[in-house]
Amino acid sequence: MKVNKGFATLAALCASVFVVGTSEYLIAGLLPQVGADLDVSVETAGQAVTAYALGVVIGGPLMALLTSRLPRKGLAIGLMLLFAAGSAISFVAPSFGLLLVGRVVSSLSHAVFLALALVTAARVVPAERTGSAIAAVASGFTGATLLGVPLGALLGQGAGWRAPFAVLTVLSLVGTLLLAAVLPRQKAPSTRLRDEIRVVARRPVMLAIATTAVGFSGVATVFTYIAPLLTRVSGFSATAVSGLLFAYGAGSFFGNLTAGKLTDKSMSATVRGVFGGLTGTLLLVPFAVVWQPTAVAAVLVLGLLATATIAPLQGLILHHAGAAPTLAVSVNVGAFNLGAAAGSVIGGAIVAAGALRWTGLAGAVLSLIGLALASLVLPRTRTSAKDADESPIAA
Repeated sequence: MKVNKGFATLAALCASVFVVGTSEYLIAGLLPQVGADLDVSVETAGQAVTAYALGVVIGGPLMALLTSRLPRKGLAIGLMLLFAAGSAISFVAPSFGLLLVGRVVSSLSHAVFLALALVTAARVVPAERTGSAIAAVASGFTGATLLGVPLGALLGQGAGWRAPFAVLTVLSLVGTLLLAAVLPRQKAPSTRLRDEIRVVARRPVMLAIATTAVGFSGVATVFTYIAPLLTRVSGFSATAVSGLLFAYGAGSFFGNLTAGKLTDKSMSATVRGVFGGLTGTLLLVPFAVVWQPTAVAAVLVLGLLATATIAPLQGLILHHAGAAPTLAVSVNVGAFNLGAAAGSVIGGAIVAAGALRWTGLAGAVLSLIGLALASLVLPRTRTSAKDADESPIAA
């Protein structure tokens, strides 16, 4: 019964994360429709993506601090309702300004909800299955990239850009009911605000967060411009690129789950293996893309490794965060977004310089720096079960 209850909790969290994750990038595929309907340029419409990202990076930690003393189940339900409210505002927005308001309202729940979901996942399973539990919940996010975003964009193109936001509103309310039904009741944390801040200020936690930001920026440097890379350098058609991106998403889904199982066996080896593999793959991308068969292989391997960082890096944060992990995990969620933004800027500069083919070299350097940072804080124990036994959150 306990196992079934734990499975139901993970399933509800995964489904809710899928809804939240779909919202983040959904509008990126609907910018022309948004611009035409709300009478703004496509470039201006793109600020709806920026507004959400800033809400996650800046608002996430603030929300974590403000809600640090609230009971966890009630907080999870409240955050999903906040997300539903933001989606509803976006759905009915008569102006671009109100659309931005809706996006920001939704984004304020993003980082804290993901952090809460990951921390809860780690606590409803035995210590030796922490990595798999984190990966299971995070698979909601990779599933959103694989299915939620393209299906939402397809719906938006056929029924208007508002339709996906109406669906998200309904799904978030369904997710709220699921969480209310299956989440275990937990007492309000006894940690104080300064405890949460003190945890984030710890050198190992700061280094782990920096690992996330720098390491993931290496992936984003290449992936942000992977479509023009595959069409202009590899010579694929636009249709073939769409198929390759779907394969990339499928690889990301399975890579995340596989990394979760490997993290259960050894967090340290998984972090080193993933970042080492990313460094090598990104280094080879400029040479692989000149021949279509090797370009396909590079995309598939990159997909497998890109999200394989999630479970071990979040596990690393939990290992060092002790009894006050919520703010630290929230900041780490923001670090993924920050890494994506930084990588797109770096990749953009390289593309603007006429070196589209060579974005992989910059990505490899960033991934290698991420590996170096991680090496400074990886636990010395050989298995994550032992790591968890030494961590206060396992109690």
